[in-house]
Amino acid sequence: MSEEKRKSLGRGLAALLGEDSEPSVAAPPARGIRTLPIEHLHPSRFQPRRRMDEAPIQDLARSIAAKGILQPILARKVADVADAYEIVAGERRWRAAQLAGLHEVPVVVKDLSDGEALEVALIENLQRQDLTPLEEAEGYKRLMEEFAHTQEKLAETVGKSRSHVANMMRLLGLPEAVKDMLQSGELTAGHARALLTAPDPVRLAREIARRGLSVREAERLASAHAKKPSRPKAPLKDADTRALERDLATRIGLKVDIHHRGAAGGTLAIHYTLLEQLDDVIDRLSRGGPVNKSGIRLGPESKPETPAKPAQVSAPGRLAVTLRPVKPTGTG
Repeated sequence: MSEEKRKSLGRGLAALLGEDSEPSVAAPPARGIRTLPIEHLHPSRFQPRRRMDEAPIQDLARSIAAKGILQPILARKVADVADAYEIVAGERRWRAAQLAGLHEVPVVVKDLSDGEALEVALIENLQRQDLTPLEEAEGYKRLMEEFAHTQEKLAETVGKSRSHVANMMRLLGLPEAVKDMLQSGELTAGHARALLTAPDPVRLAREIARRGLSVREAERLASAHAKKPSRPKAPLKDADTRALERDLATRIGLKVDIHHRGAAGGTLAIHYTLLEQLDDVIDRLSRGGPVNKSGIRLGPESKPETPAKPAQVSAPGRLAVTLRPVKPTGTG
C-alpha cells in the first residue's frame, strides 16, 4: 500500500472519497462519482457488522426518499465479473435506497486490495459508532490475522490507542454466552473487561445484567469472586515416616508430624491442645528421664541447672523441633 493511500485511510472515509466533509444537498458532486444500477452492487465479505437493525435502515430509507443519498457508496470492481461491484462502505445506504424505491445510486469506485477494503469498512463504522464492541474486536482480529497488521500499526490506521485495540481484542477470549450478552447490549465493554479474569464469567455476567450493576460495581463483584492462589500440596510421606509418626504419637499421647528433607534434615512437630500438655513436653525435654506411661526418654538423664519454663502461649498449638544431621567427627 502506498504511503499516500495509507495516510488517506488514516484520515477516514471522507478523505478516501476526496471530500472534506459530508456534502449538503446542494453541494456539487465529488470527483469520480458515477451512477450505477442498484442491482450491480453486492455486499462485501469484509463487512464487520454481524447484523443490521431494520429500524435505522427504515429511518434512512425515509430520509433518502426525501433528500436522496447525501454521501456516495464506496465500492470496488469485482475481478472477471461484468457489471459487478463489491460495496466497501455504505451497505446500509444501499439497502435503504432499495426500500426507498431507487433504481440507481451514486458510487465512487476505488481500486482497493482486500486489506484496504477491510480497513475502510472498519474505519467507516468506527467513525459512525455503528459497531458493537465485539464487532470492533473481531474487525481488529481480522486485520491482524488476515493482513499481518501489528497492534501498533493497526492502532495508527484506525486512529485508536494501542491499549484500546489490545483491550478490545481481549474480549474475544470470553465465553460465547458472555459474548452473546455483549453483542445484544446487555453488557457494555467495561462490564465484559471486568469478567476477563473471573472464575465463572457466565454466572457473574448474568448477575450483573439482572442487577443492572455499573461497571465499577461489576469490577468489585468480579474481584470478590477472584480465585485465591492455592497452597502447594505437601509432598506425600513414605511408609516409614508415617509409621514413625504413629509410634511417637502413641508413646507421647499427642499428634506428631515429621517432615524429612533428606540431607537438609527435617522438622518434628508435636501438636498440643492444652497448655498443660505443652508444659509437660517442655519439662521432659528439659530434665529427661522416663515419661509417665510411655517408657521412653526424651532428654538427657541429668537435670539442667536452670529448668526451662514453658512459654506463655495460647492453646491449641504445636511445638516444633528441627532435626538436622550431624557429621561424625574423626577419631584421629
